[in-house]
Amino acid sequence: MTRPVQKTTASKVLAEILPGARAAEAASAAPPAGKHEVGIKIRKARKERGLTLQQVAASSGLAVSTISKAERGQIALSYEKVLQLGTALDIDMTRLFMAGDASTADAKGDGACPTVVKDCFADVQRYETDQYEYSVLCGAYPAKKMQPLVAVINAREARDFSETIRHPGQEFVMVLSGRVRIVFENGETVELGKHEAAYFDSGVGHVYVSLSKQPAQVVSVCS
Repeated sequence: MTRPVQKTTASKVLAEILPGARAAEAASAAPPAGKHEVGIKIRKARKERGLTLQQVAASSGLAVSTISKAERGQIALSYEKVLQLGTALDIDMTRLFMAGDASTADAKGDGACPTVVKDCFADVQRYETDQYEYSVLCGAYPAKKMQPLVAVINAREARDFSETIRHPGQEFVMVLSGRVRIVFENGETVELGKHEAAYFDSGVGHVYVSLSKQPAQVVSVCS
């Protein structure tokens, strides 16, 4: 029998591992982007590009029903599915989670590229699924070749997931707090403790599960 997922939030995790003022800052972090808010942005981006649900489904590989439910705010999409939608809509997935109406921003950026973009973790928008809560960092940088994020791992077992997560490219991860196990679809696993890191082919199906008493927190960078 699958154990229920014990959820927490990124701000709660940070409040436990950061002292004093830094913990207070983390506790006041921006609230997560809701399913309905993200859904509205997905629908707006699709409509502005003149695309039907069927066209987006064909180019993303997602079912029409999945996209429709996401647009109506009925489901929270996994990281993999958000990437697929972003590719189909020609939009940086980060734009779907930025505060305000950023869904139509050009991910490729026609203007001059900034030298540097700075973010504060407490200020960035977060997004919750049943297994993870993740915060996408430095979304204002155009045409990113890497996707940095911080995630709280709520999942406790691989069977908490209906399917493994895979996306083209490579992935780097380092544990900030707690302990995690990465389970790959080929049967391989790797366990990481605080400040231990791994680098792997993200095209191989994988999931993160927390092995510690409290949900683990990781920083990940995907190409």
